[in-house]
Amino acid sequence: MPNLENLKKQAKQILRWHRDGYYPVAAEIRAILPRFKNLSDPQVLDAPFKLADAQEFVARGQGYESWQALKAGASTMTTSEKPTATKPVLSATEAVVYVSDFGRSRDYYVSKLGFAVEVAYGDPPFYGLIARDRARLCLRVVCEPVFVSDIREREQLLSAAFTLNAGAEIKELFQEFWASGVDFFRTLQTEPWGARTFIVRDPDGNLVLFAAPAN
Repeated sequence: MPNLENLKKQAKQILRWHRDGYYPVAAEIRAILPRFKNLSDPQVLDAPFKLADAQEFVARGQGYESWQALKAGASTMTTSEKPTATKPVLSATEAVVYVSDFGRSRDYYVSKLGFAVEVAYGDPPFYGLIARDRARLCLRVVCEPVFVSDIREREQLLSAAFTLNAGAEIKELFQEFWASGVDFFRTLQTEPWGARTFIVRDPDGNLVLFAAPAN
């Protein structure tokens, strides 16, 4: 189980994102906290949300009913003990990006975007899993176009989206990508709801979003 101090920091980050109107966190709050499950994203972000709510969010994500239960578990568990989850918890998600040339796409994401290959399956490879930090992405070869004409760019249809913790981090990442010659569909900007975002275009035209809170 993560260190209690780190969990406190996570709770404060969730509270900050809610306060800043950071849209991606609304879906996570709705999925984990029962009283928000019937609200839309704007309603979740407009609803009262205190530190205690953020702490409950973190606790439920760790498999506890409440922050108090988490603290008690954190203080009494040995390294061999694990909390008993009250329901199945999804621990990760990976977007699937469809590509026409596995090697070309793999090299792009590794050399341009800083990912590393975790899995490459097939001879030659037609499926793979790449990762950078805690972000993971699946590459899957397809032999025919997945999207019709220029609909992706006209409708800004994203193939994947990644989040960072702070505006300073996304600015640094943008500068890193700029220096490596990444093809930007949209450069760094501040969205109307306060998030800082930019979108890159991979060799197959897939649009990948990177986002972070403005502050």
